[in-house]
Amino acid sequence: MSSSPSTDESGALLGPADIRELAAALGVRPTKQRGQNFVIDANTVRRIVRTAEVRPDDVVVEIGPGLGSLTLALLEVADRVTAVEIDDVLAAALPATIAARLPERADRFALVHSDAMHVTELPGPAPTALVANLPYNVAVPVLLHMLAEFPSIERTLVMVQAEVADRLAAAPGSKVYGVPSVKAAWYAEVKRAGSIGRNVFWPAPNVDSGLVSLVRREKPIETTASREEVFAVVDAAFAQRRKTLRAALAGWAGSAAAAESALVAAGVSPQARGEALTVHEFVAIAEHKP
Repeated sequence: MSSSPSTDESGALLGPADIRELAAALGVRPTKQRGQNFVIDANTVRRIVRTAEVRPDDVVVEIGPGLGSLTLALLEVADRVTAVEIDDVLAAALPATIAARLPERADRFALVHSDAMHVTELPGPAPTALVANLPYNVAVPVLLHMLAEFPSIERTLVMVQAEVADRLAAAPGSKVYGVPSVKAAWYAEVKRAGSIGRNVFWPAPNVDSGLVSLVRREKPIETTASREEVFAVVDAAFAQRRKTLRAALAGWAGSAAAAESALVAAGVSPQARGEALTVHEFVAIAEHKP
């Protein structure tokens, strides 16, 4: 990765000067409230598209496109791109940016002006990939919502705060393994896919960023329990993560004794803690709820 923000050789992508010019014209200042940090480096967005393994037949959904840095790089490669943007000013400006910089691909771009947490359908063909620089304050809920709502998404690559990336990709037994790790594992094989420096953003965040790759399981986990039932066990286990599962799941099961019998039936030690369990073990517990 380059050590300083680069310009784009092809001319379609946005460099630092383009970003600042666009932002000034729109009167936009990135806001902390929305977790906005705009990528100003063409090499970085190309790297994200490459790491996401975006193919010419992909229908990509992007969350929080901002001024369009990543959107343009995705449109150069994918069949179609649908961007979901909550910000009124940014949503209004993005189609014009696409038309001006990548006119030959503009008909393959769609904008959904909405809060991603409320999106339940998208225009055009079903999305096959999710690629996004997620707003850091809502990264995990947005990611899990999109995976739940759009089972056609096979591959996901998101840029999130490094700490969140570590949590999402954590394995059982890790100190940072928790609710996001288990819920992401319900849908996909999850792994860290690289780090991103602070200097490729405007404004530069005071945290490092990481890429997370999620490849959806070919077959969903087989279980007689619903996803909601499994996630209820996960939430209960980590709500009091220092307690043994016998104690932590007492409320969920109705009593500590009922929790113990469910755990024993699932083949899990009542003295274990949530951070030691795989997603499959949480599934087994959910299946044995008294």
